Amino acid sequence: MKRTVVLLMALLFSASWAMAGEVYGTITQGSKPVAVGVKLEISVAGKVYSTETDKFGSYRVIVKEKGKGTITVTIDTTSVSAGMFSYDKATRYDWVLDTKDGELFLRRK
Repeated sequence: MKRTVVLLMALLFSASWAMAGEVYGTITQGSKPVAVGVKLEISVAGKVYSTETDKFGSYRVIVKEKGKGTITVTIDTTSVSAGMFSYDKATRYDWVLDTKDGELFLRRK
């Protein structure tokens, strides 16, 4: 009986991960990765997932919802956003922070 309960719990836990999609990638500014700790939020279907970049400008977030969403990157005191999609499977989004006419914007690499 104990073995059956453990097996069922393992199946339920793995099923919840199977339904979630991973959103990952890098953020660069110019030709270099952004600094450690740049905050970013991914919002899909009213849910918001937050993380920070590592020393390589990389990020990784498990997003349970599917569909159109928004990524918002906050560097210093400036926030910039762009549209993105979340899927059942892992999706890579590499982003570049650029400046145009003195204004910071986010574009996909």
